Amino acid sequence: MMDVTRIPSPCYVMEEKLLRKNLSLIKQVADQAGVEIILAFKAFAMWKSFPIFREYIRFTTASSEYEARLAYEEFGSRAHAYSPAYTEQNFPSFLKYCSHITFNSLSQFERFYPMAAAASEPISCGLRVNPEYSEVEVELYNPCAPGTRFGVMADQLPDVLPEGIEGFHCHCHCESSSYELERTLQHIEEKFSRWFPQLKWLNLGGGHLMTRKDYDTEHLIGLLKGLKQRYPHLQIILEPGSAFTWQTGPLVASVVDIVENRGIRTAILDVSFTCHMPDCLEMPYQPAVRGAETLPADAVKTASPGDHIYRLGGNSCLSGDYMGSWKFDHELQIGERIIFEDMIHYTMVKTNMFNGIHHPSVALLHEDGELEIYRNFRYEDYRDRMC
Repeated sequence: MMDVTRIPSPCYVMEEKLLRKNLSLIKQVADQAGVEIILAFKAFAMWKSFPIFREYIRFTTASSEYEARLAYEEFGSRAHAYSPAYTEQNFPSFLKYCSHITFNSLSQFERFYPMAAAASEPISCGLRVNPEYSEVEVELYNPCAPGTRFGVMADQLPDVLPEGIEGFHCHCHCESSSYELERTLQHIEEKFSRWFPQLKWLNLGGGHLMTRKDYDTEHLIGLLKGLKQRYPHLQIILEPGSAFTWQTGPLVASVVDIVENRGIRTAILDVSFTCHMPDCLEMPYQPAVRGAETLPADAVKTASPGDHIYRLGGNSCLSGDYMGSWKFDHELQIGERIIFEDMIHYTMVKTNMFNGIHHPSVALLHEDGELEIYRNFRYEDYRDRMC
């Protein structure tokens, strides 16, 4: 059990033991299914931990020139890139740092493929396709929502693909199961398989949460093996983000004040939902807090004084920077640690400096119990970012 008294507050803490457990499972799936599984930086990009990742995987995926450079310089391999739109200013960086480049539209492909074809290092180009099917319920995260800006529809493709298109990329999952993938594959094959003989690879994107406790990895392996049997010439690629660092560590915070307004008690913390846990407000979802019972959000409004039910409030001046409700088995005290579970994926990559709020430190808890502080943030980090 983690000794929270040793951890600075606030701090993201990734546990090496839990990370290696996820990486081992992902490598097992990749090896047994005969596919390539790569890390999506949009979910996790803590580069000081990359030496651990490189023991299990070879490649990463980037959506910006900075992510692509991080892959090249810190992960040690050229990235698989996808961006909704490349520009004349940033495309040369992608050429330098990437082995695969996926275009969001035929017009982008036509505009930039000549540069890719002339690059000094070989680059495999592809198109993002849209199967017009997704089971993602939150529209903010649904890339197949009506009117989406993502991907080419089947009826927009010519019978013979333009020269230089070697792969299709399809992303329409979010923390999804293998059974959602099974249903998605039916739509992908129905709409796009007639072009598969012209391709070298098929990237099934991210959102495959294979490290979740209830995920059926054997079913996933069977699906991928079946796909490869049907199209043996295709290299199959998956690029999950959350799966790599799912439940690998918490965000440790502290209570700095407790306020009450019309019977609603709020424990104000030294972290912010809008700055440090934006997905909680965007998705939205109420994270698990260690040692507390998660209740319906409005439970705090009808709580009795002895129920120990609190909202948790951030330390920014945004009115909506709070969540609730959680029930504790005791009265919270100033200085008490609050531990938000599972805060490594899609958290550090989304933190912002709204209000100049102090960023949490970043640390790795090694398997031998040693706590290594990767980064402490200072005033200069805020000042330099604000120019």
